Amino acid sequence: MVIETGALRAKEDPIAWVQQKAAEALQRLDQKMASQPVQMYLPGFDLGAFPNHVNRSSLFAPIARGRRKFHRQTKMVSRSDAVIEYTGEQLDEADCDLMMALIWFAQKKPLGEWVTLNRAQLLRRIGRATGKQNYEWLHRRMRAMTEATLYIEVRKSDGSTRYKIGYAEAFHLISGFAFDEKSDEYCYQLDPRWVQLFSNREYSLINFDLRLQIKRGQDMAKTLQRLVATSSDPIQSYELEWLKSKMEYTGRMRDFKESLSKACNELKRLHIVSEYKITLDKKKQRELLKLWIPKAITA
Repeated sequence: MVIETGALRAKEDPIAWVQQKAAEALQRLDQKMASQPVQMYLPGFDLGAFPNHVNRSSLFAPIARGRRKFHRQTKMVSRSDAVIEYTGEQLDEADCDLMMALIWFAQKKPLGEWVTLNRAQLLRRIGRATGKQNYEWLHRRMRAMTEATLYIEVRKSDGSTRYKIGYAEAFHLISGFAFDEKSDEYCYQLDPRWVQLFSNREYSLINFDLRLQIKRGQDMAKTLQRLVATSSDPIQSYELEWLKSKMEYTGRMRDFKESLSKACNELKRLHIVSEYKITLDKKKQRELLKLWIPKAITA
């Protein structure tokens, strides 16, 4: 006698059965997306385009120099519509510049195919000199982001899952890379699932030339630049406690506010924001950073 177990489960608990089938479909999609190179067609795509879910998270943060925290399947700070778990060294804004450039160079062919790139060209594009120290930095960061893995679940407004990345197969920021000393070139590969992170126009167009003009030591301004670019609202408000966590800032709140003010003044200097104010929401008894964004400005 053959027992139709799937049919029985569907009758006994139809909701659980539907959820299981949906999870299986997401797993199959994750595996399929990981294995097939995909051409990325994005309106207005340029150097500086980056997924909103990443820009709103603590994956790249304005951390101090020195020994980096190592995450192991850590749930990163993000908005409620995304769950981001990360394993690897804490990444900083310089890593973010590098990742933006790697995506930009790679998008000329289907993502998932190998890309050959001169090291000096890569360094110059992110505003760095081509000296020994920067070459060594570049090699360390390429290795770190090849080792780093992400799990991302993006949810719909009703709480159901829109898509999962890194669920069935590991998602590395850089899938692989090799260095040819004779030609002084990198050969690298990006996971095709990066395309999914840019889907539904869920990406920001960041003015990379302005980004390179942000003064040295003002990485907090770079983080804010990416954050304000995720919204078209002319006035944006962010809770200070959330910002402090997102920026991986472990010091005192008063020191954080001082650094935040310096970062906002740097954005004012470059006309990325026109005004800012740290204020108290009396109703909810929480401090907020309020930012006014100029018209017709690409952050």
